[in-house]
Amino acid sequence: MTGEIFVEAKNLCKHFNLGHGQLLHAVDNVSLQIANGETLGLVGESGCGKSTLGRVLVRMYPQTDGTYLMRGNEVPNQLSFAERKRFAREVQMIFQDPFASLNPRMTVGDIISEGPDIHGLWRASEKRDRIHYWLNRVGLRPEHAARFPHEFSGGQKQRIGIARALAIEPRFIVCDEPISALDVSIQAQVVNLLQELQNEFKLTYLFIAHGLHMVRYISNRMAVMYLGKIVELGSSQDVFSSPLHPYSEALIAANPYPDPEKERQRKHQLLTGEITSPVNPKPGCRFAARCPIAQERCKQETPLLREVQKGRFVACHLR
Repeated sequence: MTGEIFVEAKNLCKHFNLGHGQLLHAVDNVSLQIANGETLGLVGESGCGKSTLGRVLVRMYPQTDGTYLMRGNEVPNQLSFAERKRFAREVQMIFQDPFASLNPRMTVGDIISEGPDIHGLWRASEKRDRIHYWLNRVGLRPEHAARFPHEFSGGQKQRIGIARALAIEPRFIVCDEPISALDVSIQAQVVNLLQELQNEFKLTYLFIAHGLHMVRYISNRMAVMYLGKIVELGSSQDVFSSPLHPYSEALIAANPYPDPEKERQRKHQLLTGEITSPVNPKPGCRFAARCPIAQERCKQETPLLREVQKGRFVACHLR
């Protein structure tokens, strides 16, 4: 990774108290860096903590422990009203479900202009032109400003969400599975739009997704997450073509081939064993119960994320 570090997490944790002494370790000692203008892809099974990590980074959730830095300055866990306004100018989020994230009682124009209105960014005389600019920029038409979210398709709703996020001109955007609710034919259009906007406005992305091919396409580097922990981190090409962690291997092997004939012929790697509970987890590798190469040490000692090749990190005792 080269360039100025824009976002950095050091041993970041987010635990949820379930009561009766039960503590859910949704994000557990996660450390990562995202360079200015970079896209870091974050992949893993549902429930592994990807979205929770993203919500901590946009301060929807306070962290339980660890340090969160932006441009080398620590972001307070609890922000005052003024601090939150300044922080929101820098950091925004694009949500997985575009319809649920849009206020059904607001017109598209009001949705896009809400952020700039709160921050006092647009003069009244320019507001209409600015709304039309952002609609055009995300592939919609000016007349869409007077319509309501329910009048649009899923792909169009996501474009509205992108316009809303970018209207206050942030620097860092958490894309929380922004294409998973869309048709496959629309996913590539939205990803290409995100790349165009990133190049134009020098944006930094954390791109959370299930589709590994799309993450490989849009991301400079890829982090693989399992039950709250980063188990592998490296360039997207390296992780996808030669995964080091057994979980990464299984995750990528489960990714379908685009060629139906090859998909029918290949052998699938099936994981067996019980998934470890993230509630009050015991020491040891959390993947050990499902890992085909696990040894006794794996069940007793938690592996640390360490650099095994230049720019490649893995949390595995055996790799």
